Amino acid sequence: MDIRVAAYAVIIEDGNILLAHWNERGRGGWTLPGGGIDPGEDPADAAVREIFEETGFAADLDELLGIHSYVVPVEQRLDPKAAVPLQALRIVYRAHVTGGVLTNERDGSTDAAAWHPLASLDSLDTVGLVSVALDMLEKPQMGAHAR
Repeated sequence: MDIRVAAYAVIIEDGNILLAHWNERGRGGWTLPGGGIDPGEDPADAAVREIFEETGFAADLDELLGIHSYVVPVEQRLDPKAAVPLQALRIVYRAHVTGGVLTNERDGSTDAAAWHPLASLDSLDTVGLVSVALDMLEKPQMGAHAR
């Protein structure tokens, strides 16, 4: 089994949530800013780096919300050459913007960044991670993973 460890952030200001539009290999949706952790990189540093890369904003992390783990069956993986399932381990923080200007990522796995009203999430094409993270905000995980 392959494993991918990634760090993400929930950033909510004035009733709006900051999301990045993931667009990769013909699949997409609005997701939390974040992504894969580089070898040797601290997860918190990865979250801050990814927020900047995907949105143009500098941010500080406020707290660890939780860790979510799930397994992607081989037939659902994006990589057509994959021969084994993928365990996705997602570390989710709460963060706030400290500076910068909203900017879309270039040449990455996201193609847009925007603030969205929390009330509009039901009508927005979001990936599952968004609801997982919002559940973490409501129900602290105490270090356990969310389902």
